[in-house]
Amino acid sequence: MSGRQEDQQVRHRELLASWAAEERTQPEGWDFSSLQGRMSESTVPWDLPAVWRAALASASAVLDMGTGGGEFLSSFADDLPAHTVAMEGWRPNVAVAGERLAPYNVSVVGADNDPGSAGDLLPFADASFDLVLNRHEGYRSDEVARVLAPGGSFLTQQVGGDEFGEIREAFGLGINAPDVTYARSRTDLQAAGLEIIDGAESTGHYVFPDVAALVAYVQLVPWDVPEDFSVERYADVLLDLHASGPDTGRPLLATRRRFWLHARQSAV
Repeated sequence: MSGRQEDQQVRHRELLASWAAEERTQPEGWDFSSLQGRMSESTVPWDLPAVWRAALASASAVLDMGTGGGEFLSSFADDLPAHTVAMEGWRPNVAVAGERLAPYNVSVVGADNDPGSAGDLLPFADASFDLVLNRHEGYRSDEVARVLAPGGSFLTQQVGGDEFGEIREAFGLGINAPDVTYARSRTDLQAAGLEIIDGAESTGHYVFPDVAALVAYVQLVPWDVPEDFSVERYADVLLDLHASGPDTGRPLLATRRRFWLHARQSAV
């Protein structure tokens, strides 16, 4: 073995050790603040907080689907009506959300579905809410329509089903959710009897300057890598990703796709 090959092996071992140091047990809640300054991502051309805040101003009964740890909903604490309910399908987050939202008298209901899935029947009576909020949570259009009161609104922002495709492909994974598209979501909501009021789609990128940041990121979104992911197990893939960009001074890019929709129930 040449000296150059030995140096490369040493460098690879050092890289793998530094990447393995990023491995964590998935934390509770959906808090990405630990990645601030380590990666970047494209922004969307709409202002989701402003859209939500405007809708909350006239709402009297609100359901937040997929509240995570209640991080986003709690940012609207001053605008929430007395009757506000949050749902969360990732069991470890239910208690986290309950603790965070308790000061605002928001009850948290656990859902029997995995994050991002289409979910089951919503455990609420017909026409229970005049506003249903949904940020990155799977839903059934017919169930959303059922729990909306006449004239009620559904506001959702979704992650496109083909997001992160470049990284998933590197690990031998296919498209995560090919049916989750802007066009399909519009069609499904209309088929459930809702009127589409507004919406848009945006395509951008996640930017990872190094593989360490990528490994840190997928600790929070483990569904974008194989279930048995570890740095040791997928060392070859990670080293190939490193060679494809960061090793030559270029970042790793992955598609970031978002869309949002405002749908409304008939007033009659």
